[in-house]
Amino acid sequence: MRRFRKTLITALLTALLAGGTAGRAAASAQSPPSGPLPGTAAWLADGFPGKEPPDPATAGPHEVAAFFAGLTSAQQRGLVRNHPTVVGNLDGAPVHLRYEANAHAGDQVLAYDPRGRGMIAQVAGDLENAAHIAVVVPGSDTDLSAFDATAQQAADLQREAGDDTAVIAWAGYTTPSGIGPDLATGRLAEAGAERLTRFTRGLDAACLPDPSLFCHSYGSVVCGLAASDTDAGDIVVMGSPGMRADDVAALGTDARVWAAKSPKDWIDRVPNVEVLGLGHGADPTSPGFGATVLPADDVTAHDGYFAPGTSTLTAFAAIADGDLR
Repeated sequence: MRRFRKTLITALLTALLAGGTAGRAAASAQSPPSGPLPGTAAWLADGFPGKEPPDPATAGPHEVAAFFAGLTSAQQRGLVRNHPTVVGNLDGAPVHLRYEANAHAGDQVLAYDPRGRGMIAQVAGDLENAAHIAVVVPGSDTDLSAFDATAQQAADLQREAGDDTAVIAWAGYTTPSGIGPDLATGRLAEAGAERLTRFTRGLDAACLPDPSLFCHSYGSVVCGLAASDTDAGDIVVMGSPGMRADDVAALGTDARVWAAKSPKDWIDRVPNVEVLGLGHGADPTSPGFGATVLPADDVTAHDGYFAPGTSTLTAFAAIADGDLR
């Protein structure tokens, strides 16, 4: 019993620290937005002869893509004008229409949901003509008010990878906030994995290349849970508290799995355990996990994996470009 209690406490401490929020104030449990997107009722009431608009809550991305493909250009833009909050968040809708619908939120914004703490996805590079696509999935304390760091990471990766690669900064799920129970469990990661899966299916429905996922800290928990349901060619995790899997085989994916952890990252001091749903499991950089481990000795901090000039950013760019296998 004493050993069990110690393990349980270790798991809780592991998870409380795992999202990179050490030293921040405690926070209450977060709740992902629920219910229909704003404007859904008006969207469903709209339509054209013989064409019923897809329900944003139930329609799959390929169904959405087929609906838009059956509209004229004028009809498409009419929907952007009349229903921007729906079109701008509808996975499977053409990229240029989503940009137009979200123009009020910034340049090349692929999704913008202001509910709760807010969620956003923004593109660095030419997504519609890219030969390669990468998606950056951030960890805790990321939302509309704290999106700049993720956007900068995406921009740095895109610049390093080159013009044929587009990188999406995807703050598309409700992350843990502050130090609290959310960091200790996979509850928010499970909801995030569903959203990430739908988002990547939307890229596929828009006839875009299979993405590479770059998942930082708690974001690697999201990617671990989404791995079996996405068509990602590569999954890269860094500063990871675990992926809620014992090894690569347990992820249930054909993607190549890569992992990086700096010896200067405080996450290296956190034991990797999972007990009764607390903690996130095996260290993806451990020999038994089966991921290809990337060099990270020159990364100076938990948030430094995308810093220009680091060996990790160089490796990330080669993976995103398909040059590193």
